Amino acid sequence: MSHIVPQFITDEKGKRVSVIIPIEFYMQLVESMEELEDIRLYDEVKARHEERIPLTDYIAKRRVQKNA
Repeated sequence: MSHIVPQFITDEKGKRVSVIIPIEFYMQLVESMEELEDIRLYDEVKARHEERIPLTDYIAKRRVQKNA
């Protein structure tokens, strides 16, 4: 979708309060926001410089903690 023409919903004073966009464009926006959030979280965790452990070790550790 290269050209989106949104429709606006206004209140009784003419102030724009909502927007109507095609569902396909909305889904693209949601996907993009989720991807950006994933990138932000990855960068945040990577900046901590914490020790890395294999996933299998982490799962085993969690099982031990859960059963304790």
